[in-house]
Amino acid sequence: MESKKLAALLSSLVSELLVLVLLLFPSDSCNSNSWDFNSNSHGILFRIIRHYLSCQELATSLSLFPISKKRKRTQLREAGSEPTHEDRDLERGSRLGELNRVAHNPDSFKATFRMRSSTFEWLSGLLEPLLECRDPIGTPINLSSELRLGIGLFRLATGSSYIEIAERFGVTESVTRFCAKQLCRVLCTNFRFWIAFPAPTELELVSKDIEGLTGLPNCCGVIDCTRFNVVKRNDCKLTSDDEVQDDSIAVQIVVDSSSRILSIVAGFRGDKNDSRILKSTTLCHDIEGRRLLNATPVIVNGVAIDQYLIGDGGYPLLPWLMIPFVDAVPGSCEEKFNAANNLMHVFALRTIASLKNWGVLNKPIEEEFKTAVAFIGACSILHNVLLMREDDSALIDAGDYSLYDQGSQFHKDAMTEENLTERKASDTRRALATRVTEFS
Repeated sequence: MESKKLAALLSSLVSELLVLVLLLFPSDSCNSNSWDFNSNSHGILFRIIRHYLSCQELATSLSLFPISKKRKRTQLREAGSEPTHEDRDLERGSRLGELNRVAHNPDSFKATFRMRSSTFEWLSGLLEPLLECRDPIGTPINLSSELRLGIGLFRLATGSSYIEIAERFGVTESVTRFCAKQLCRVLCTNFRFWIAFPAPTELELVSKDIEGLTGLPNCCGVIDCTRFNVVKRNDCKLTSDDEVQDDSIAVQIVVDSSSRILSIVAGFRGDKNDSRILKSTTLCHDIEGRRLLNATPVIVNGVAIDQYLIGDGGYPLLPWLMIPFVDAVPGSCEEKFNAANNLMHVFALRTIASLKNWGVLNKPIEEEFKTAVAFIGACSILHNVLLMREDDSALIDAGDYSLYDQGSQFHKDAMTEENLTERKASDTRRALATRVTEFS
């Protein structure tokens, strides 16, 4: 069987499996304006599905871009006559010219699509049956999966306008809009499992990695919140200048020590503070309902330490959420705990910086609010895909991450020892501060 046909067959089987998974394990946390994906059931199935993906990777890696297979037109088509198969092949080949131009230049390919050509080919084979079967009703689009993916990725990677993309790829502006939104829809609907809170056994590995770096035991990740600006232009009014409506989207993420996104919530208005957003999420409800972070605690200096997350001063101190001490004395164990906290915070800031390295997100997003949320979700999924494939094309490795720190000021809420929950959180943080001192 030809490698292209084998890739398509495996892609179809994977897609059918994913649809079955989503039917059996539905997530009811997504609506038209928000994106909240923290279901642990998807995390349990992640490694099983990844096996199928590795099988397809083998198939898709057998072939290069099918650009070299273009047919040559042997005669000119008469005016008014119906296009022949050769005409369609030539038209398709000309549209693939942009892919052909950058395919043989690794640096150009990364700049154009924020991934290596091998990742692009793998992703194209995986998404092919979904990208090619959802054309607008009554107006089929005669484009290959490679070109559909290329147009959509170009929009995400560069943030270019639809008019610019249309000219570059030789299609209409409406087609570029469709391809960009279709890619986001396919990723956010069918491939959301690429962002999944780890199953208990995998979470133990996450904790061990963090403890090896910071000395903090039983820590399961770092949480942070950032904002993306959205600009909606109202061109309907007859004014000298377009009316511009500014807005922002708050995005809460949880990442591990490799900057892999374990949980993401997008869709809250940006004027809400980090703490309020946290309290409204499925993640918070699942943790407080003991459906997540519920493994056996570890004992540190006589204190039982449950699994927890690290956060900055924009969050409240909770038994499962450790934030820095306020006004820590230099050289004290509190200051060393704060240093460990800041070290973990860097991984969250690196993730945020990498997301904003996608061109469509590093400037105000000129889209409807719900479309902008879908763009954020798609870029987040692709972020994890690149990490999974060890593709660093869109990742930020070094720099001043403080530029991306949008955390609120430290909470200075007075803790009353009469409150059992607050006392437990305070005792946990003091015990962890002692352990960090011993580690250093």
